[in-house]
Amino acid sequence: MSWVKKLLIVCLVVFFAGILTIVALYFYVKNDLPDVATLKEVKLQTPMQVYTADGQLISQFGEKRRIPLKLDEMPPLLLQAFLAIEDTRFYDHPGIDIIGIMRAASVVMSSGDFSQGASTITQQLARNFFLSREKKVMRKIKEVFLAFRIEQLLEKDEILELYLNKIELGHRSFGVGAAAQVYFGKTVDELTLDEIAIIAGLPKAPSILNPIRSPANAKNRRDIVLTRMRAINVITEEDYRAALAVPITSRLHGAQITASAPYIAEMVRQQMVQRFGEEVAYSEGYKVYTTVHSKQQHAARLALQQNLYQYDERHGYRGPVAQLWQSELAKAETEQADSPQFTETDRPEHAGIVAYLSQQQGIEDLLPAVVLTVSQNSAEVLLAGDQQVTLQWDGLKWARAYISDERQGIAPKSAAAILAPGMHILVRQQDEQWRLSQVPAASSALVAVNPQDGAIQALVGGYSFSQSQFNRATQAKRQVGSNIKPFIYSAALEQGYTLASVMNDAPIHQWDDNAGIAWRPRNSPAVYDGPIRIREALAKSKNVVSVRLLRGVGIDASIRYLQRFGFAASDLPRNETLSLGSASLTPLELVTGYAVFANGGFLVTPYVVDKVVNDQDEVIFQHQPRLACNDCQPEPEQHVAADADISIATNGSEPEQSADNEQQLHALFSSLQQAEQPEEQTATALLKAAEQVISSQNAFLIADALTSSVWGGGDWRQGTGWNGTAWRAQRLKRRDISAKTGTTNDFKDTWLSGFTASTAVTVWVGFDDANRSLGRAQWHANLGQDQSAGAESGARTALPAWLDYMSQVLPDYPQNPLPQPTGLSSVRIDLASGLLSRSNDHTSSFEYFKTGTEPTQYSQNTVQHIRFDNDKKAEPDETELF
Repeated sequence: MSWVKKLLIVCLVVFFAGILTIVALYFYVKNDLPDVATLKEVKLQTPMQVYTADGQLISQFGEKRRIPLKLDEMPPLLLQAFLAIEDTRFYDHPGIDIIGIMRAASVVMSSGDFSQGASTITQQLARNFFLSREKKVMRKIKEVFLAFRIEQLLEKDEILELYLNKIELGHRSFGVGAAAQVYFGKTVDELTLDEIAIIAGLPKAPSILNPIRSPANAKNRRDIVLTRMRAINVITEEDYRAALAVPITSRLHGAQITASAPYIAEMVRQQMVQRFGEEVAYSEGYKVYTTVHSKQQHAARLALQQNLYQYDERHGYRGPVAQLWQSELAKAETEQADSPQFTETDRPEHAGIVAYLSQQQGIEDLLPAVVLTVSQNSAEVLLAGDQQVTLQWDGLKWARAYISDERQGIAPKSAAAILAPGMHILVRQQDEQWRLSQVPAASSALVAVNPQDGAIQALVGGYSFSQSQFNRATQAKRQVGSNIKPFIYSAALEQGYTLASVMNDAPIHQWDDNAGIAWRPRNSPAVYDGPIRIREALAKSKNVVSVRLLRGVGIDASIRYLQRFGFAASDLPRNETLSLGSASLTPLELVTGYAVFANGGFLVTPYVVDKVVNDQDEVIFQHQPRLACNDCQPEPEQHVAADADISIATNGSEPEQSADNEQQLHALFSSLQQAEQPEEQTATALLKAAEQVISSQNAFLIADALTSSVWGGGDWRQGTGWNGTAWRAQRLKRRDISAKTGTTNDFKDTWLSGFTASTAVTVWVGFDDANRSLGRAQWHANLGQDQSAGAESGARTALPAWLDYMSQVLPDYPQNPLPQPTGLSSVRIDLASGLLSRSNDHTSSFEYFKTGTEPTQYSQNTVQHIRFDNDKKAEPDETELF
């Protein structure tokens, strides 16, 4: 028995030596071990997300894509898949798996292969949070000690939850929630068995096993996971066989964007980085709720893009993207360079066209297509995904040749005059019909704000953010043309003019000694009505009347007055062209000025960030807008565009929020106005008032005059009827709309600004090259009366987008004419002289006046003097600058 005794002694010595070695190693690395208690307070880096006011996701920013999930939010099959492949005995071991270690050791001794892992999920969690991935003995020792500590600190479910949210899974996705989104565009509860197995197989080597980079490697790893799941009876044989047969289909998915507002997202990103710094803004999981409404934003984007398509079609087709092959019939007509994919003159195989299209990029709703065949009045084209569609004549007949911005070719008589087989073209769907299209050459911007508090309701800074990130709504200062006139007229009213004042609408000839030429500002069209009331002159956009009013007020006084609307003096030229719109403003600056007329004279500050919440859904910043409000508490010192718009929530609680910020503010304000309790009166005092920059009477008079720009005046039955420049807005059938068109010299910039009490909207259309004219569209024989021929202008080029947007948005706002403030009177005047009238027929009408400015004399006219425009259908909104 002596050998047994010796063996026992040796075993005891080895055992105690092992214990001592472990103790020695522990004390050796003890000071280098991080405090695992931090796992109790761990904050996973999550990206910043930007939402609309009604909770639709606009964008996501951050290097690491992560969607943190609770364990009970993950499907049981997903948990079982990870346990099957990574740590089958996870719920049984104390942090390290002795059996797994022995298995790995036997593999090393038998084959020298170190690829067999022995790390438990707890060890992997320790490595992911505290250690590197380098394969060194000391790192492994630290990993083991940390795993023991973690097991003592956390429950098994807590460890598994942290692991599945922390683990790197490729393509900047961290955690299973992000991986499901990145690889399959799904949430974890939508994953199929084969997709679960793919994700569970990624931790071993996410960079080379992911299904986007290597479908073959991903399939092999997926099959291993499925085999392990079958071996431990997690799945049935039937499910196992079915999952093995599924092909690998995966592509890179972004965040699940549900509202398209990339220009808004970039505005928010810049503000958040400026406020918090890039590292914090991108990693703390902030959720930023904007003032933008998803429905209004969608309407704005569609209106802008459709309007640009219409402009583009008026000016002709610029040709295909490329000519991929030449047909015998088309060789003489198509001399463009062949695509490098197809160097033969013969048509390639069908599969080759499909492969070519799969590599082409569309833009917005324009899809790449290849023309297969052309008949008399239609063409068959192939889209990506092997989808064949027909372009009917209604989707082709617009495509006469583009010659220049001023000239277009003859109307095509057949599809063959437009297209030929082998052309790579762009198409889009409109009203369930496919249509030949092209990327618009012109640019545009649309911005809508709430006049009552400055909240941006919708903003589109260009045709496509992917094409150009330049935000024309906030960055492009362009000449505003006749959109400046309401501000000039407002200054005139402040100086004693009234809407009934009669001005001389006659040509101006003024010699300029400096230039050595005469300055001759002209009406556009060149129609002069002689004596004309200011209301009618503004509605018809009479240039010479605007010049005369500027002279009456004075240039310096006018510039000082225009600064009240937030316009910088540096943007306002100190000469008489100011009256015609030579000032350069951004669409956001301009719409902010128009909001003053819509809200009774208050200058509100535009803002887009409503609130910011952290990853615990606690409000950390809440915007406190200054309201257009007579009963609110004024600021001790009022400044234009002050920067005290967001306050920190100190009580840690989230105030009541409404998805509709405007309705929330109006409801709050109305309830406070009607309340009699002292507590609610105190709450009223806490509301901040914006600065009132013009009188409520002045604002009302200009807003009311601008309704005449839409509805005109006079009596058509008596031959005295006239249209304002925005008469097309009558289509909306709203009497509470005020609007003004604007066009600059040579038709380089076109505008439409209009408002109700609930929304103020500005649209700009032009080229990014400020020297390029929008030109004119010639008569198109194929379109007949269904076209808009002539020079581009505010009424023709910008107003359609404004109309399309308003037609979608205004039904949500009940008709609400601007309330008439005190200090106004309404008297009947003679339409020819602007004096008081005793007549009660078409020669007279009621007009508003500031109390005390009403005419005191009666007109001596017994017969109305009738003036006829040279062209009643002309739209006098093209401003000429000379």
